[in-house]
Amino acid sequence: MNQSESWVETQLKPVLRHFERHRQIGILGGNFNPVHMGHLLIADQVVQQLGLERVYLMPEAIPPHIDTKSTISSKHRLNMLELAIAGNHRLGIELIELQNGGMNYTFDTMKQLKKMNPEVDYYFIVGADMVSYLPKWHRIDELVELVQFVGVRRLDYPEEAKYPVTWVDIPKVDFSSTRIREWIVAGNSPDYLVPELVAQYIQEKRLYLDGNE
Repeated sequence: MNQSESWVETQLKPVLRHFERHRQIGILGGNFNPVHMGHLLIADQVVQQLGLERVYLMPEAIPPHIDTKSTISSKHRLNMLELAIAGNHRLGIELIELQNGGMNYTFDTMKQLKKMNPEVDYYFIVGADMVSYLPKWHRIDELVELVQFVGVRRLDYPEEAKYPVTWVDIPKVDFSSTRIREWIVAGNSPDYLVPELVAQYIQEKRLYLDGNE
C-alpha cells in the first residue's frame, strides 16, 4: 500500500471502481408497428436529458396487450427500426425479446438483461399514461429493484406514482402507430409521421395494405 494512502482509501478503491464501470442505458419497449417520429423523439430526448450512454428500442415478439393478428412480422418491424435509427449514435436496438420469442414480461426481460450486463444501470421508459398502471405489472415490486422508471410527462396525466419515477419533458406528439396504420389504409402517405426511409419501406413492401407480413 502506498504510504500516502489511508486504510479507508484502500478499502474504497474497489467500490469506486465498481461504480465507475457502471453504464447508464435506457430501454424503450414497444411493438413499433410501425416505428414513428414520436418513438424516436422520446428516445432521443431521454438519452440527452438524462445524460445516458444510449437508449435502445426493444421490439416485442408478441405484444401482451393487443390482438397479435394486427401485428406484422418482426422481420418488417425490425427492418423499419434499423432504417429509423440509421446515423443516430445515441440510439440502438435491443433484440432480446425477439430472440426469446413468444410473450415476454418486462420483469423477466430485465432480469435477463441485468444478468447479462451486471455493469449496466437500466432506465425503463414509459408514457405518463402507463405510470398509473405500474402496480398491475407482473412482479412490479421486484422490477423496480432492477430498473429506474422514466416517465414521459403529459399535461393530461398527473405525475403521481406509487413507485419511483424520473420524469422528463418531451414535446407532445399526438399520433400513434394505430393512427398511422389507419392513415395508410385510407390511401395516405405517412410522410413526416415516420422517417423518410421507413415511409419508403412501407410503400415498397405494401405494408398495412394487403396483409403482407
